[in-house]
Amino acid sequence: MTEKEPLLEADLTARYGSGAPVLQSVRFAIYPGEVLGLVGQSGSGKSTLALSVLRLLAFRGGRQSGQLLFRGTDLMTLREREMRELRGREIAFVPQSPAAALNPLLRLRSHLTEAWRAHSRELAAFEAVLESVSLPHSHEFLARYPAEVSVGQGQRFLIAMAILHGPALLIADEPTSALDVITQAEILDLFRKLNRELGMAILYISHDLLSVASLCHRVAILEKGRVVEMGVTEQIFRAPQHEYTRKLVAAIPRNPWTL
Repeated sequence: MTEKEPLLEADLTARYGSGAPVLQSVRFAIYPGEVLGLVGQSGSGKSTLALSVLRLLAFRGGRQSGQLLFRGTDLMTLREREMRELRGREIAFVPQSPAAALNPLLRLRSHLTEAWRAHSRELAAFEAVLESVSLPHSHEFLARYPAEVSVGQGQRFLIAMAILHGPALLIADEPTSALDVITQAEILDLFRKLNRELGMAILYISHDLLSVASLCHRVAILEKGRVVEMGVTEQIFRAPQHEYTRKLVAAIPRNPWTL
């Protein structure tokens, strides 16, 4: 991957209010077609980092500084109107919970239509994108409300909304944490498919090291707002260098790299 120019290069510091920084000069790069895993315990700053890359932290009462180069443009210099054009079209987001992310009063078709209209004046046929995430595209399915689909279908639907415009980078924040084991495996297979067939780069944020080991090309370890180790997935799991990484790997019930 690293012979290519980075798709995204970040050097981010972030805080809420007058408190200590939640992210402290967090540096990482994502390359075209790469799946980068970001791993850390709850409270390590993972979700803050996702919001910072999307330039959404201010809407949660936070402040960010540093540099955020996407295809050579520093996103930190863009106005909010310019960022709105970029979000969804070039960088898309898959949140953790369909129940929290989807409007319970809107039918599924309305969600897709609104997501499409945010970046295009022409209405699109959604059959292909729904098929790509293994969802039906019948009138009956699209007429449902979010509460009328399973959690797994809801998560696939969030992914469908995120990939509508074929973004170069997909940010997935704990996308399998609310799912059962079988549905988790199906969603991970879906991310592999998007990465393989569409060449979509993915920033996969999770505390689940087994899912990271099975999906990601490289892994960054986040501890207390700092990246303490980064490397190829096999190296991170076979021979972790930082003490915190060693503790995380030792806590895995079944390390796939040491079987």
